[in-house]
Amino acid sequence: MFLPPAPFLANPKEPKDFPLGRWNLYVGGAGCTVDGYLNIDLIATPGVDVVADAEWLPFASGVFQRVECDAVLEHVRDPQRVMKEMERVLLPGGYLHVVTPFCHPFHAYPRDYRRFTIQGLKQLAGPLEVIAEGWRAGPTATMLVFALEYVKLLLPLRIWRAAAHIFLGWLLFPLRYLDRYLMRFPEAHRLGNHSYVWFRKPGSSSALIS
Repeated sequence: MFLPPAPFLANPKEPKDFPLGRWNLYVGGAGCTVDGYLNIDLIATPGVDVVADAEWLPFASGVFQRVECDAVLEHVRDPQRVMKEMERVLLPGGYLHVVTPFCHPFHAYPRDYRRFTIQGLKQLAGPLEVIAEGWRAGPTATMLVFALEYVKLLLPLRIWRAAAHIFLGWLLFPLRYLDRYLMRFPEAHRLGNHSYVWFRKPGSSSALIS
C-alpha cells in the first residue's frame, strides 16, 4: 500500500541525546521495534517484550536509566499513577521523556480519555525535575490531521475513507513543512499538535551508559 508520509514534521529543536543506560523502558510501543529498550504494552503484538499495564509496572524500583512514554498518557485511566510508576522505576539521575497530543483527533487505542498542555504535563511531575519542554508538532500538523479526518467523516464506506486518506495524504503532506516556519512564533502553541517534556529524577546514577 502506498501510504502517504505522516502529516507531522518533528521539531528539530526537541532534544534527543540524553544518555541511554544498560536498561531502558519504552511504554506503549506496540507494533514497533525500539532498539535499546524493553518495550511494554497492554497487548501482545509484534515488538512488545512485556505485556503489562503502565499503572502497575512489573519492575523493581530504580531499574531504568531512561523511560520513553510517547502518546500514551491520553489513553490511560490514571495518568498521575502512571507518572508515579515511571518515576519509581527510574534510576536516580535517569530521564523520562513524555510526549502527548494537544490539538489532535479522537483515537481510541483502546480508549482515549484526555489531552494535555505542557503546563498540564508539568503538573504531573511530582519530584521529577523538568529539564526541557516544547512542541514536537505544530499548527500545520493540527490542520492537516483534522482535514483528513473531516473528509473521511463525509464518506460512508471504509474503502472510500481509505482511498481519501491516501489521496489527500499525498496531496497535502508537503504543507507540513510550514511548521518549520510557524514553530518560531510564540503563539504557535495555541494550535500545537503534540508537546513534549523531558524530566530528570533527582540524584546520581551509577548505571552503565551505552
